[in-house]
Amino acid sequence: MVTAADAPASPGIGPARLRRRLAGALLRLLGWRLDVTLPDVPRCIIIIYPHTSNWDFLVGYLAKVAAAVPSHWIGKDTIFRWPVAGLLRRMGGIPVNRREPTGLIRRLVEEFEQRPFLWLVMAPEGTRARTEHLKSGFYRLALAAGVPLGLAVLDWRRRVLSLRTYLSLSGDEASDLARIREVYAGAKGLHPEQASPIRFRLDGDAER
Repeated sequence: MVTAADAPASPGIGPARLRRRLAGALLRLLGWRLDVTLPDVPRCIIIIYPHTSNWDFLVGYLAKVAAAVPSHWIGKDTIFRWPVAGLLRRMGGIPVNRREPTGLIRRLVEEFEQRPFLWLVMAPEGTRARTEHLKSGFYRLALAAGVPLGLAVLDWRRRVLSLRTYLSLSGDEASDLARIREVYAGAKGLHPEQASPIRFRLDGDAER
């Protein structure tokens, strides 16, 4: 079993203990509380929902630092440019080419295969604006990589960021989505009207 002590140092800037204290103090100042149980496996995907505001990234990153979660996130390769590229990588960023969607899952599966330890955080909505479905990339990636799915709940109503549930996906979309909906039931984003429903597109499009 993997524990927090087995995890690599959390990517970030400056001394780890100071980062944790500052991030925790900022979260408390903003009125936020954490309820986090770290994964007990070396590789997993963690989705964070609902994502309705630019402020979500700030709260999520502060939570990552305060809880010493050595997670990574993916971003468009176009933002990984000088002078911020090094900073973004130290913050846990992994650049990907989103202009080639058919190869993205394969690229990320390779990341999981090549890294002995990878906790990857993704926002399944893919945008702050409301859409009528989630992007299914996180689901297809978890199945292809054979890793569990962690469900991080960003609840602005209670100002609690929780991460306690980890699912082993069955591959049955209807069943798996029902389990995911149950965990996120009642969670409210900063702009609740912009939260996307927890479902995938039904037209069979590979992009979904």
